[in-house]
Parts: sequence; structure tokens; C-alpha cells
Amino acid sequence: MSVEAIRKRLSKLRNKMGKTKLDAVLVTKKENYTYLSGFTGSSAWLIITESKAVLVTDFRYTGQAEKQAPDYEISTYRGSIVKGLNDVFESMDIEMLGFEDANLTVDKYTEYREKFNVKEMRALGGMLDELREIKDNEELRLIKKAVEIADDTYTHILGAIKPGIAEVELAAEMEYHMRKLGASGASFETIVASGNRSSMPHGVASEKKLQLGEAITMDFGALYNGYCSDMTRTVFLGKPEEELKKIYKIVLDAQIEASAGVKKGSSGKDIDMIARNMIAKEGYGENFGHGLGHGVGLEIHEEPRLSMTGAKIMKNGMIVTVEPGIYIDGLGGVRIEDMVVVKDDRPVILTSSAKELTVI
Repeated sequence: MSVEAIRKRLSKLRNKMGKTKLDAVLVTKKENYTYLSGFTGSSAWLIITESKAVLVTDFRYTGQAEKQAPDYEISTYRGSIVKGLNDVFESMDIEMLGFEDANLTVDKYTEYREKFNVKEMRALGGMLDELREIKDNEELRLIKKAVEIADDTYTHILGAIKPGIAEVELAAEMEYHMRKLGASGASFETIVASGNRSSMPHGVASEKKLQLGEAITMDFGALYNGYCSDMTRTVFLGKPEEELKKIYKIVLDAQIEASAGVKKGSSGKDIDMIARNMIAKEGYGENFGHGLGHGVGLEIHEEPRLSMTGAKIMKNGMIVTVEPGIYIDGLGGVRIEDMVVVKDDRPVILTSSAKELTVI
């Protein structure tokens, strides 16, 4: 990440801090310390005040931190991280400390509360995660690349689908192809679910072998420079049953209509209901049991959520998935998923893979 991008993110955080009585915030969640500093190692604590930013790490990562987080003062602790943090708190005269309550176990919070040399610790709630909801230009560039890798992988894997191949073989080939294209790995455990297993929304790849007449749902994504992509396509190996063809059209129509509804000012619930009402109207409401979508970025599932309880209002720069599905035990299932950027009333579909019914 560029120094300019990091400075803008720190400015956003400090604007939020200015509305509180906090002297500093302690950042412990990896996605948040990476977002705010550019540091990608596995051991870091950020201490951020209105005027200073300190990255505390151990000797394994000192050089990496100095290179990746040039705007931060790097403090290397030895032995106890609590002592290392206390040294910084005392040097900066910190009394009121904000902390990521959702990222600490009760045990760790208890230890920190007992041993930190600060007067008060105050929970931040979702304040830091909220900073990441709207993607900046650098994030959008990385996410687009992750999406491109997934799109290319989908085209590639269509040529490998045949009777007798195991789901795990397809998943392995998909992940290998994504790595060849520059991904550091899959952004989550690859789902390849065929036949009746396609009625399982999260049916990760198994030893089951593909057979003619089956639906094959593939839900996967690439991890590129820390950023995730997420897409789903359902294809058919040989001629599908008529009901599968019927539900495919229903899901596709709902997916297209809901994607068009990803607009600035709409709530996650509003968008979810577009697809949910269309599917229910066709008599399959009970067969669509999960939320319509979720935000994607440094995490594969983050805010905002598109669901029946999704209260977040869409803002320009948010990126969400739109992934309705119908699942029928004993028959199979269909899910179709794209990643969509909020841009006023003209949503931008990032995923470019074809969505028409595909028979192999």
C-alpha cells in the first residue's frame, strides 16, 4: 500500500477519534492493522493517537515493519508484549485507551485490564471495521485483480469437468490455477458440490465423483495481495432435470434483479428482499435460507451484509456479493454469485464470467 493511502486511512480514524475522549486506540485485529499500516506480518499491535502512530512487534518482523510501515515508529519488544505495550503507553502518557473488544478473548481482556498502565479501557465496537467498508482506489485495484483471477479460473475449470472426476480434484486444480495466476491461495475453502450435494449451500469439495445429469456448484475465490474475491457458478454435466432448469432461471433472474438494486441509499435488507420476494413468488421461498450477500475485502465476509436484518445503508465504494440460491434435498441446488461495487444508482458488476445455463 502507498504511504498516501495509509495516511488517508489514519486521517479517517483520527476523525472518528476526535469525536471520542480517547487518548489512543490499540489495534489488534490483523485485517485492521494491515489496513491502517500496510504491515502484513502475523505479529503486530498498533497504538494510534491524534499525532503519533507506533507499531509494536517482535524481532522477527522489525525489518519488515520498517519497510512496510514507514510512517510508523517501530517498537520491538522482547519477552512480554504487555511490558512492550506499557512502555509505549507510558512514553505517550496514555490514560484513556480504546480496544477492539470483538478481537479479544475474555481471558486476554482480563489480562490487559489488570496489567496495562492506563486509567481506563473503552470498547471500540465496530469502529475500526467500519473504516474498511468503503474501498479506496488501491483496494479496488487489488480486488479487481483477485476477481480477474477467479474469472479466469472458472473458464479454465470448465474444460476439466467430466464424469468420474472427484470434486476434490476439481477444487485442487482450481486452487493450483489461481496460484499460477498470482494468487497467494484461495480466499476460503473451495466449494465444489455436485448432484444432491449441491443442495448443501456450503458443501466443500468431497471425494464424490461427478455423474451425468448432475448440477455442479462451484463457490471459490482468489486471495491477491491480501484481498479476496468470491464468485459462484452452477453448471450441469449432461442434460439436467426440468426442475433444475426451472430453478436455474429463477435464481438467475433474481440475481440479476438484485444486483441492479445495489444502489447508494438502499439498505442491505432492501436489496435482500428483491431476490427473496422473486424466489418466494415462484414457490421456493423456503428453499432460500441464507442471506443474499456480504461485503468482501481483506476478509471474505465483512460488512455490509445483504440479509433480512441488514441495516447498513449502501454507500459509494462498498463492495458486496449478490448470491441467491435455491436448494432442494434429493434434487440439488443452484447458486449464482457476482461481486458488485456500489456507484450511485449504477452498480458495477466486477465478476465477468457468463451466467447463462451451461451444460457440459
